[in-house]
Amino acid sequence: MGGIRSAGDLVLRMQLAKSMRLAEAKSYVAEKLGVNVTDLADCSVMRELREEMGLGYSMPADGAAKGIQAKFRIAGLLGIKINSVEQFKQKAGLEAGKK
Repeated sequence: MGGIRSAGDLVLRMQLAKSMRLAEAKSYVAEKLGVNVTDLADCSVMRELREEMGLGYSMPADGAAKGIQAKFRIAGLLGIKINSVEQFKQKAGLEAGKK
């Protein structure tokens, strides 16, 4: 499983944020994305899905979600806190519940 080309980055975030084992993290991410666990490693399936959901992907087109915008969506989808998102909210004066 790769990084942003598939779903490896999302699985890793769950392993680190929630101390999940690999199989548990894969199942959690697959459930949240609405795909099978095997689809997580399929670059073409994940490219389409990441593009539709605004989760960021390698070599994005103009207007696609990138950087902090993609991280906001990832944090919301997976129900985790991402430090850069939390710092952005604090510095921008945004409430934790609003995006």
